[in-house]
Amino acid sequence: METESEPYVRLATLRQLHQVVADLNTARSLADTLQTVADGVVNGLGYELACVNLVRPDGDLVVAAFAGNPAAEALITGRVGSRESWDRRLTMGEAWGALRFIPHTEGWILDDDDVPQWYTEGPEPRFEDEWHPSDRLFAPMYATGASGGELIGVISVDRPRNGRRPGAWGREALQMYAFQAAIAISNARLRANMQRALVRLEREQQALRASEESFRQAFEYAPSGMAIAEMGGDQHGRILRTNDALCRLLGRPASQMRRYSFSDLVHPEDIGTLLRTSAEGGRAELRFGRRDGTYVWVSLRNSVVADAADGPRFLLTHVEDIEERKRRELQLAHRASHDSLTGLPNSAELRARLSARLCRRPHAGQPSPVDSLDAAYDHSGLYAAGHATGHVNGHGHVPAPGLHGDYDHHVHTVAPPDDHEADDGTKGLAVLFCDLDGFKSINDRFGHHTGDAVLIEVARRLTSGVRDGDTVARLGGDEFVVLADGLGRADAQDLAVRLRNAIIPPIRVEGRAVRVGASFGIGWAHCGMSADEVLHSADQRMYVEKRSRAKQHRRAG
Repeated sequence: METESEPYVRLATLRQLHQVVADLNTARSLADTLQTVADGVVNGLGYELACVNLVRPDGDLVVAAFAGNPAAEALITGRVGSRESWDRRLTMGEAWGALRFIPHTEGWILDDDDVPQWYTEGPEPRFEDEWHPSDRLFAPMYATGASGGELIGVISVDRPRNGRRPGAWGREALQMYAFQAAIAISNARLRANMQRALVRLEREQQALRASEESFRQAFEYAPSGMAIAEMGGDQHGRILRTNDALCRLLGRPASQMRRYSFSDLVHPEDIGTLLRTSAEGGRAELRFGRRDGTYVWVSLRNSVVADAADGPRFLLTHVEDIEERKRRELQLAHRASHDSLTGLPNSAELRARLSARLCRRPHAGQPSPVDSLDAAYDHSGLYAAGHATGHVNGHGHVPAPGLHGDYDHHVHTVAPPDDHEADDGTKGLAVLFCDLDGFKSINDRFGHHTGDAVLIEVARRLTSGVRDGDTVARLGGDEFVVLADGLGRADAQDLAVRLRNAIIPPIRVEGRAVRVGASFGIGWAHCGMSADEVLHSADQRMYVEKRSRAKQHRRAG
């Protein structure tokens, strides 16, 4: 701008301002609008350089447009300054209405912040109102046009062509231009959003049509079973549609499948799992019934298809045949818990079964864990005191005092009275520790192949000699353990004799007859003991029994 005191100059400037404002509203896109804002400052307001900084969604400001210097434009366009640094600038210096002017005497502290900036050269000012190369002038743009609205950007200007700081007229013109620029940018954003929305809507409609066709084909021709079922109401779980794969898996035609709900097909033991899965829209593994009456393991995955207004509408269910995987899992679990040679439960499984019957809190009046190690053989009468304070249910269990009334859900395991004359018929969990006699000599003389055959046959004879529900386990080597619940002391002794007699007969291996004997130690499990303590007690009793018999009587020959 020229000397502002001359009216015709103001009129010319006003015309230029009117033209650049009109140009703001002809830009076709947001990017064009931003560049037009920067160009208008240079072309209509008399500044050599102008920069438009636009607020991003994260609050920081990015250099979106630049005018007046191609080199500076290439240097800083696209660079970002933090909102914190910009807020600092907009509170420094002098407030010229809505503008903010930072003279060079104060602006030097901003040279090292993160706001993108350019540097201009020029002579030192000779007069007070001359523009210094380090002076800064900012015109904030607000969404409502007023300074109280949301900041959408800042116009930075530099180097007035007349070399002087803008006067009142120049300031008013820049402020008015920033107001109009804010409106133009907001309108451009609105148009851009509307255009994107229209394009997105058309694409969504096209995608919906394509998706419906893709879903139909994917549903019908999927290699695994799929179904659509109702959700909620009286018909919850009723099957509406199935694909061929599910019909083949269950051996039922599609017309028949529509008569059922999933609860009609699932195994009775898996009803609870099915209901939880339906409610949560999750996944589960359960069994579905085939037409021939058998059941097949499947992996069920539900997707709840919901309507924003009406809530859940139906279930999209994916059904995968996992029968073979379940079979392998059971085989692996069996291998992990059973001895590979004999097929009996191994040491870990034995301890797990034993621990499941025990708790760490002894029943009131029971002997301490240390005393319990020999409870099956000592005649201290400790149990009699305990028995007088608690009701024994006749199967070796005493209900434990708990928080809910007199008893809780845990049933204590107890040992029968040690005094045979005071036997009241109480039954307990007997632990028979078996060690083979003469097995090492067979191994050394005939080899491990013969020894393995002997162990397999001994395992078979032990298993045949116990009841269903009793446990025969192999600890390792030639050691076996039998868990027999509900036995009295005389019953346990009789069982040990029967098992020893079952082991003694000759075992034929490849036409050769070999014989082993067996030593049994009987321990009793009760709460307050650990599984290792119970086994140690029975092991010690086995060695007592082994030493009590002459060597020739321990081995059958």
